[in-house]
Amino acid sequence: MTPSDAEIVRYESRGGAAYVTLDSPHNRNAISTALVEQLLAALERAATDDTARVVVLGHTGGTFCAGADLSEASASTGSPEEQAAQRTRVFLGLLRAIVAHPKPVIAAVDGHVRAGGMGLVASCDLALAGPSSSFALTEVRLGLAAAMVSVPLAARVEARALSLLLLTGEKIDAARAAEIGVLTAAVDDLTAAVGELVEAFRPCSPQGLTENKALLAAPLLAELDARGDELAGVTARLFTTPEVAEGMTAFLERRPPSWATA
Repeated sequence: MTPSDAEIVRYESRGGAAYVTLDSPHNRNAISTALVEQLLAALERAATDDTARVVVLGHTGGTFCAGADLSEASASTGSPEEQAAQRTRVFLGLLRAIVAHPKPVIAAVDGHVRAGGMGLVASCDLALAGPSSSFALTEVRLGLAAAMVSVPLAARVEARALSLLLLTGEKIDAARAAEIGVLTAAVDDLTAAVGELVEAFRPCSPQGLTENKALLAAPLLAELDARGDELAGVTARLFTTPEVAEGMTAFLERRPPSWATA
């Protein structure tokens, strides 16, 4: 089985919810082409699953999502600008699919969330995280901008707190993430908390859920659609710069980049 054929997003329907699980711990559930394709397919399946009232997006391993698969990006053929623009548009499609999903989507995090993974969490309607979770927008430390990710985050997170995350790349814990709006709640027992939240949807009308979610999602979808090409262009431009080349190389070589100060 080739990497592209491997099942790295798992689907299970039980207890009134569709459990969609990122299962690529070898690369910290990085956003690869295969992961995006399989996650989109799982979301489509959940949309027509009559046994599921809600979708729970979880993960295996100690990382919910590490962001873009930089090893895949560095191995891509074609011009860096074209490849970056294409990857960004694919990622935009994934964010839209979560935001526009007809059923509520709950992020269930019990590990680390970085860069593009923050966009996945912010695109979900609700987000819970356990005590081992941490969150960071690390793009600034690679010479990149959190372009597409900034749109759903801006809809959830306090402006001053988001500025600090974007401009420093600092890491925060689940309690702080809940305080500023990244999360719905930081919890001690993630499994129990997710179960309680799923139960809360049992009295809800499927039609009512769909219509109310659409009302909430409309402004964010409009912003993603209005700025998608612009933000894809930002990412594409930055991927051609020497600083991003150095940042990605330093990351893959597990060393500080040349601009890091002592």
